Amino acid sequence: MAAKKKTVKVPAGYVPSDDEKFMNPVQTEYFRLKLVAWKEDILAQTKGTMSNMKQDSLSHPDSLDRASATADRQLELRARDRQRKLINKIDKALRKIEGGTYGYCEETGDEIRLARLEARPIATLSIEAQEMHERGERTRA
Repeated sequence: MAAKKKTVKVPAGYVPSDDEKFMNPVQTEYFRLKLVAWKEDILAQTKGTMSNMKQDSLSHPDSLDRASATADRQLELRARDRQRKLINKIDKALRKIEGGTYGYCEETGDEIRLARLEARPIATLSIEAQEMHERGERTRA
């Protein structure tokens, strides 16, 4: 029989702090809720875009209007593709939370600073590892 998962309540106004144990249950739940809300927001935006694109699919008699509508649609589709990739990263972060590895650098195993996770909850590298990675990319380019 599967073990029942303990639910953790995040206090109202809670902000993760360096004064507490890193990725304690409250911090972990805080970031899980943050990621889930972000994903839901993206999915809601996507539904709105799809609805608008269906309504806007009426033919435009003027060639300039048609060209403008096509350009707008291409731009919107590119943005949605970026958001699809972002959802994949959010899902990966949620799986890391489930696996107990969220918040730790994939290259060094060090803790990713809370300020970085707050700004970019899908971060997989510490600042130091990210900078080394970017320096390596610049030297290869």
